[in-house]
Amino acid sequence: MDFEISKDRRRVSREPKYNLDNTVVGDSWRMFRIMAEFVDGFDALSAIDVPAVTIYGSARTAKNDPYYTITETLAGELAKAGYGVITGGGPGIMEAANKGAFEAGGISIGLNIALPHEQEANPYTNFPLDFKYFFVRKVMLMKYSMAFICMPGGFGSLDELFESLTLIQTQRVRPFPIVLFGSEFWSGLVNWMEDALLARGNIHADDTSLFKVLDEVEDVLQYITSNVVA
Repeated sequence: MDFEISKDRRRVSREPKYNLDNTVVGDSWRMFRIMAEFVDGFDALSAIDVPAVTIYGSARTAKNDPYYTITETLAGELAKAGYGVITGGGPGIMEAANKGAFEAGGISIGLNIALPHEQEANPYTNFPLDFKYFFVRKVMLMKYSMAFICMPGGFGSLDELFESLTLIQTQRVRPFPIVLFGSEFWSGLVNWMEDALLARGNIHADDTSLFKVLDEVEDVLQYITSNVVA
């Protein structure tokens, strides 16, 4: 167990290193923290009276990266069109999306989560929320977003993408637009899904229509506005 022992060695902190650690007693009390996060999230986000679009992407994207600029522009155009913009609240692509929406005078929502590295809340949210548990935050992103835009990202972005595809495929949620922005980034993954998953019968041909690969801000705006009424 990862306990911290105080200098006088008489008090032992029972705060585990990992949020979900089955080696630590106290899961029943953790349940109340989880419930509180759900309640806070539902209460806060239910007050948003405009359709919102979630933008995913890497927290490690630098400000001089072309995708940072594109994301900022795209989020600004979405805000001008009457959409709220939701991100994970951190740096990189998330910061670019919040910045674009914020500076366009729109609703800029950041659902931040505490991580041991790279995740600090960016300053461009006018509707910030903090979470400890990933799965609670993921429910909020799914429940209060009318469309997903996936910019180039890492494991977290892929996790969100495939969970949304799974929920739509299994009819657990109503189908909504999912955009993969940047064919040069996503084409390898899309080709693999077709060559490995579809070819082996692990997914149906219709499943490949659950997302759309686009390369231009204007095309994304048209696709979103055609499928999500502001």
